[in-house]
Amino acid sequence: MNAEQRREFVRAHRTAIFGYNRRAHGPAMTVVYYVMDGDDLLVSTMATRAKAKAIARDPRVSLCVLDEKWPLTYLQVYGTATIDPSIEAATDLLIRIYALMAEQPIPDNYRAETEKTARKEQRVVVRVTPYATFATPPRHVYKPEDIPGLTHWTSASLPWNG
Repeated sequence: MNAEQRREFVRAHRTAIFGYNRRAHGPAMTVVYYVMDGDDLLVSTMATRAKAKAIARDPRVSLCVLDEKWPLTYLQVYGTATIDPSIEAATDLLIRIYALMAEQPIPDNYRAETEKTARKEQRVVVRVTPYATFATPPRHVYKPEDIPGLTHWTSASLPWNG
């Protein structure tokens, strides 16, 4: 995959496994919906959740973007995260995520209810600015005849824009 194909893969999907460094133990991972803002990935979380607290300590995160089909194809994205505490931004993002989940636009009359939820849950926007990706081209077996000649390669971190 070249850089544009990697960016298009991320743009074309909606779920990822969000990874961040915990204070103790190993890295944490959680499944999230995300939307794009230019090249940045936006994730909604609560200010009191571990993701937000971890980003305050260490902004380096990763997202393993999933294609949601079996067998899985994925692309690892490494980025630097920031937190936007604006209720307006959190509400806008929730509406975009609701539309993504529902696979249809959310009518404007749901904005007040969405803002109420954002305030009650103390929602914030996690903005991840990618700097690198890690992709191993998939080698799927759909039928036994796919096995002869099947190989796997190693990969390396590749610049997001390179």
